[in-house]
Amino acid sequence: MRGRQAAPSMEQETVTKGYDPVIMRRILGFARPYKLAAIFALLALAFSTAGELLLPVMLQRAIDEHLLAGYKRFDLDRAAEAHADRADGAPGDEALNAGELSPDAIEQLLADNRIEFRRLGEALYVLESEAQRLSGREQSLLRRHEILADESFYVFPLTAETREAAGAQLIAENGESGVVPLAILDELPEERLRSLRSHDIEGVIGVSTIVLGLLLTVLLFSFAQTYLTAYVGQGVMRDLRLRLFDHTVHQALRFLDHNPVGKIVTRLTNDVETINELFTQVLVNLLKDVAIMIGVVITLYALNPRLATVTVLTLPPVVVLTLLFRVKAREAFRRVRRAVSNVNAFLSEHISGMAVVQMFVKERRTGSSFDRRNNELLEANLGEMYVFATFRPLIDLLSTTSIAAVVYFGARFYLDGVVTLGVLIAFLNLVRMFYRPVMDIAEKFNLLQSAMAGGERVFEVLDQDQRVPDSGTTRLARPIRGAITFEHVSFQYVPGEPVIRDLSFHVDPGETVAVVGFTGAGKTTIANLLTRLWDVDQGRILIDGVDIRELPLSELRSAVQPIQQDVFLFDDTVAENIRLGLPLEDYGVVHAARTAQADSFITALPHGYYTPLNEGATVISTGQRQLVAFARVLAHDPPVLIMDEATANIDTETEVLIQEALQTVLAGRTALVIAHRLSTIKHADRILVLAHGELVEQGTHWELLQNDGLYATLYKFQYEEAEDR
Repeated sequence: MRGRQAAPSMEQETVTKGYDPVIMRRILGFARPYKLAAIFALLALAFSTAGELLLPVMLQRAIDEHLLAGYKRFDLDRAAEAHADRADGAPGDEALNAGELSPDAIEQLLADNRIEFRRLGEALYVLESEAQRLSGREQSLLRRHEILADESFYVFPLTAETREAAGAQLIAENGESGVVPLAILDELPEERLRSLRSHDIEGVIGVSTIVLGLLLTVLLFSFAQTYLTAYVGQGVMRDLRLRLFDHTVHQALRFLDHNPVGKIVTRLTNDVETINELFTQVLVNLLKDVAIMIGVVITLYALNPRLATVTVLTLPPVVVLTLLFRVKAREAFRRVRRAVSNVNAFLSEHISGMAVVQMFVKERRTGSSFDRRNNELLEANLGEMYVFATFRPLIDLLSTTSIAAVVYFGARFYLDGVVTLGVLIAFLNLVRMFYRPVMDIAEKFNLLQSAMAGGERVFEVLDQDQRVPDSGTTRLARPIRGAITFEHVSFQYVPGEPVIRDLSFHVDPGETVAVVGFTGAGKTTIANLLTRLWDVDQGRILIDGVDIRELPLSELRSAVQPIQQDVFLFDDTVAENIRLGLPLEDYGVVHAARTAQADSFITALPHGYYTPLNEGATVISTGQRQLVAFARVLAHDPPVLIMDEATANIDTETEVLIQEALQTVLAGRTALVIAHRLSTIKHADRILVLAHGELVEQGTHWELLQNDGLYATLYKFQYEEAEDR
């Protein structure tokens, strides 16, 4: 431990968000670069939704206008008689249209209700589906005066073929159209019926063509909407990950101390993925579901207001049930997320520490603890499934109830002549269409809540700004000399627990200075402060007389580079791990490796310098990993080199190789060597001895031994340990 504040080993994931407008606005802010794609996606959604709503309407048209093409007749002669009776003051007449029952008033009545009609002789003929737009009072009055006939008729284009098919004696004709009683059609032979209804057959073919076009339109625009929303979602997800990653890599080490690596990885992967689902599965589908539900209600009223009112009266229980489900589902979702978090944290901790579990024979106890958490997750999942298992059948029940109401009242209205068969069939299809989004909305609620929680956690990380200030504009003079000065430097990781206390020392250009001391003395902290992984609390650090806080971070870290105690190599080839982004040719890589005494083992690898290393480079030994790290620093050729216990874990043979390379590497270069093994720093120009963050001794190896102080004590301890071994 180096005095840093310990990060929690387990992350207790809390889920508190249902819908948060602030988080939603921030998420949508990332969609601004994709505004055009989002607009086209919404247009595609509108067209595909309209196409779906038009399909039942086209079916109704095919049935009422072509398959069952019945017309109602409005007798204008009877209208004239009724108007005359009204003018004579005959008792019992009920006023219509300001007291008039004249033929003009009948035509005006139909026009006011936007009903299309055909005038054939002294009668008006209106499709039955159109005549239903008249109110019950209006229809009753017209029937009482025998203006509106109960009998249905069939109107058709009058040609020689249709006249012969219908039979001239049955035709009431006028101009280009003929009329026969609808009941006559059932008595005609099939051939005559086909000839008479040829225009209806053409009409059905036309409607079928329109339906096919609508299906293709729905298919095309649904594909466009799906692709465009996926494009927007993936783009937002990419930008969020880039923002998160860029934000993370520019933070100070304090940020990683407070945010474990597992948490950051989860934010970059799982939580960002939930936001992608918000775009691809929630927002657009939710808009479509709401649009379909509203569109269904509007279409129902456009087809038949009376039956639509009956249908809508069956919907309030759906609203109540959905709101209740929303509350119960949120509670169940929270339980599941907490249980999943506990299981993941337990697995992460105990699998990483499996060696300790086995060495202390704690397998059974660990298994019992995991079993308890696993059962909690099981119960939480079953609880969530219970909510869904209750909700879905209830929605099915309400859907069936609505359909039953439509069938019952629709059948009565059909017998009363208030609705047509086509309208009734369209209602059944539209009610089914209404209930599909209800289930979809309920299931999308969990995704919405998950996206809100994911967005909250992502923005929680983005809102943490603990980066090292990078406002310096001063440039070091070239060539960089590498003089290092610490002036009264103090630093603490945790308030009240100082690690470095009023530390001052100077390193001349090209000088090799070693820093030694007991564990916790602040040796590694010096390296962290010099590279500005942390900033000093008091005092200042100078390079070539310039305060390092006045230098751009890129310039400082190019001039001062460490070989760390814990070597990290990336999942890439050996050559790329040495280059690490540097535009260096192969011969430069080989030269750096040879200087670091790493060429011999690298060339012995299966593919030499192009041998891939897995994460952590476990395919090579610890000493070999440190040689590669040594070569990496040499390839970048910094004027100041920090060796932070770089030989602590190296075997004797490898240490001999490094010692041979050091004479070449350190020539003309300022070096700060931090080491526990004092045998590696005997030949340093100067040795600084730290204790509790303070400089207690300095001098050469032999001078410090003669002083018989702390350094001599450290040396004796290591010498005696070596003798004992």
